[in-house]
Amino acid sequence: MTANLSCPICNAQSLTSFLKVKDYTVSQETFELLRCNNCAFILTHPVPHDLGRYYESPQYISHTNKTSGITDLLYKFARTITLRWKTNLINQYNTLPARRLLDYGCGTGAFLAHAKKNNWTISGVEPAAQPRATATTATQTQIASSLQQLPDNKYSVITLWHVLEHIQDLHPILDQLKSKLDENGTIFIAVPNHNSYDGQKYKAHWAAYDTPRHLWHFTQPNMRELLKQHGLTLQDTIPMKLDALYVSILSERYKSKQTSTGITTLIRGLLTGVKSNLSALNSKEYSSLIYIARK
Repeated sequence: MTANLSCPICNAQSLTSFLKVKDYTVSQETFELLRCNNCAFILTHPVPHDLGRYYESPQYISHTNKTSGITDLLYKFARTITLRWKTNLINQYNTLPARRLLDYGCGTGAFLAHAKKNNWTISGVEPAAQPRATATTATQTQIASSLQQLPDNKYSVITLWHVLEHIQDLHPILDQLKSKLDENGTIFIAVPNHNSYDGQKYKAHWAAYDTPRHLWHFTQPNMRELLKQHGLTLQDTIPMKLDALYVSILSERYKSKQTSTGITTLIRGLLTGVKSNLSALNSKEYSSLIYIARK
């Protein structure tokens, strides 16, 4: 057990070692995952005091927009496909006449730029300077570095696409985001799901643990409880099926200790990703899930 540490979901102070996971992307350091003995929530411990430097690498593609190798090409291909899908999703679930969108943790701004072309009034927050500058250029909109920099507006839709797992101040940020939602506004939160087939198969090599950048590792019961604690009503849970393919390819590469993705690694990863999605048809435990909730 770890003294003076409590679970952010259930507040239990009984946490035990679950896995040791290497940072394959930037530092090659090893970090520990702890699991709550009460609610099974998993967290990365300890959080580095200089966490920002673990994002400062050309290997961290969501912050750099670089393309070097087949894995990066697959990431960008998947992102291109999902941009239209995400925009259709927010159109479908938005119940309000207003089309005011806040993307929290917007990275290089690809989703915001696409939403703007589809007649959404956009705002974005990105704490990291380099992707924030890229997003400002891409969207022709000033991207904020924090929620405090935004004007005192309300939003009909707020999105966090694979962002919640990065946020150190989990509860305060969720409270602030809720305060910025219109009444009956909708929030979309996409996070990895380690209970998926690929998560269970790759274990310490599972790319979506992404330590130490991913601080929190959610299950579906964890997310339902977290939303409930913040007065958000879950409307739907939607899979991100392409994530299983991309994550499995990366995981296969980590498992085989390769620095690049060869054809054998690619095929094995794709097959695992397909198996993961097929398994989830019954279990509903997809590699990544979007939780759609309303205020």
